Amino acid sequence: MTGELTTAEVLALLLRLGLIDEATARDARVKEPAQRARVLKEAIGTLEGRGTTYRVSAAEVVATLRLPRLDAAGVVSEDLIMQAIAHDAGLPWRRLDPLELDLGLITRTLSRPYARRHGCLAIGELDGALLVALHEPRDRELLENLRLVTGREIRPVVASKSDIHRIISEFYGFQTTIQAAEREFSRTDDVADLEQMFRLKTDAELDATDQSIVAAVDYLLRNACEQRASDIHLEPKRNEGLVRYRIDGVLHTVHKLPRTIMPAVTSRAKMMARMDIAERRKPQDGRIKIVRDGREVELRASTMPTVFGEKVVLRIFDPDILLQDMGALGFFEEQQHTWNRLIARPHGVILLTGPTGSGKTTTLYSTLKALASPEVNLVTIEDPIEMVTEAFNQVQVNPKLDVSFASALRTVLRQDPDIIMVGEIRDAETARYAIQAALTGHLVFSTLHTNDSASAFSRLIDLGIEPFLLSSTMIGVAAQRLVRQICPHCAAPTTLTDEQTRILGIALPEGAGALPVREGQGCVECRGTGFQGRSGVFELLPVTPTLRERVHGGADSHQLMQLARREGMMTLHEAALRKLALGVTTFDEVYRVTSGAS
Repeated sequence: MTGELTTAEVLALLLRLGLIDEATARDARVKEPAQRARVLKEAIGTLEGRGTTYRVSAAEVVATLRLPRLDAAGVVSEDLIMQAIAHDAGLPWRRLDPLELDLGLITRTLSRPYARRHGCLAIGELDGALLVALHEPRDRELLENLRLVTGREIRPVVASKSDIHRIISEFYGFQTTIQAAEREFSRTDDVADLEQMFRLKTDAELDATDQSIVAAVDYLLRNACEQRASDIHLEPKRNEGLVRYRIDGVLHTVHKLPRTIMPAVTSRAKMMARMDIAERRKPQDGRIKIVRDGREVELRASTMPTVFGEKVVLRIFDPDILLQDMGALGFFEEQQHTWNRLIARPHGVILLTGPTGSGKTTTLYSTLKALASPEVNLVTIEDPIEMVTEAFNQVQVNPKLDVSFASALRTVLRQDPDIIMVGEIRDAETARYAIQAALTGHLVFSTLHTNDSASAFSRLIDLGIEPFLLSSTMIGVAAQRLVRQICPHCAAPTTLTDEQTRILGIALPEGAGALPVREGQGCVECRGTGFQGRSGVFELLPVTPTLRERVHGGADSHQLMQLARREGMMTLHEAALRKLALGVTTFDEVYRVTSGAS
């Protein structure tokens, strides 16, 4: 006896918990036979269904019916059904997060065929017992069999069937490729394009391949994209290799690889990026373009020799993130109106300032995407090109060929441009050509590394640009930072302490009480961090007639900042405080990104 729940029992449980009404349950019972056949048909031929007698669970059937919830809070999802089943069985429910699971424990405790056939995973240890995730908590025969197979006490936790099979596919497949790693690499013909195209294989293809390192790297890239990672770090250590993902600005250790295969993994990544595999003594840069589920994603690769071998960092440029709608960047409504007015100007210079990793590239690309049209000749000069897109004419800086920002900009001015984006103003020559481009009727975007918007003028003067030229060409400066957003699934109200209020420089009236804010408690959706996603914080300084006069008169950045604030500019600090008050981010994030800003 398997003790499997029937569809009728699941519907009765949802009724008893008040998640659906009787009419919905009745309709589901009528549709159940056809839906079960549909789910089974979709499962046959997949990695999970191949070579096994696939049993469709009642939770799968009910979840795919997408029943409306009685509280009008969406539909009855598989996770909600499994939480109800776990509650009814008196067991904990667990959302399986690949970043928190031990690949070694999972793959050495149960064989892949056993885990797939019974839908279970060994996910941890607690007080000497083995934590096992399963989707049929009433299956006593399975629990007893697990005790015999493992020789351990079993503590069951409930998880969704889709989560369990996804982890089986990813973890066992990756472990198989690691164990069978061979030092041989597929070769690709050299082409003249900036990047090569690689299609990431499906689970079934990866499972069947005999090129283990190729499959292992494909697994890593697929998993990184699924986890919303912005960077993949491949780090050699003395006794092992680490694979780490940066998610929402924070690094997470995902895998620990045998030291012996790290050179092969590194070589595969270098080969994909068209680097010199034989050169291990000096840093190299390259690009990769992958196709995943029909979508193109670009990666920029960088290698660096370390004491234990070459470290590789792959930066992921997802078009959905880099080319966002401008309304999703994080501007407040009045800032968005100001920015739209600035970028609608026919000529002039607009600068973005901020440290590396502050989101300048996303803001620039999203803005250029909004401006690009068949009627406009839009040219970018970048080092390196962050993401190749057909919407722009992109030029790669190449010092070896004497193509610098300045020389490229000089050439671009002969190419009848309307809008020019210079990746960064690094020297006096580039600054002069950017100003010259604005004077001759072009709209120019670029970036500078300054702490605030007003300091951009002082920086350009230091580079030798005369104040009267700045006053004639500058139309706006935006300083930017990124803050992590509070997870909407576990956000809870709290208040600032007196010390936190003092640190942020907030002056409260007598008897005002503590300031209400929010913070994330940590949940399965945010991996216990309390954060999910990031948002831009902006200090937007438009060059008004009064400010233009002050720039022409040689005013310093402090004087310009004071004038801009009198004219209503919101500083970085004030913008971050506003996001704190609105419950978008936390005290720690505000302090982190604005402690060195105005």
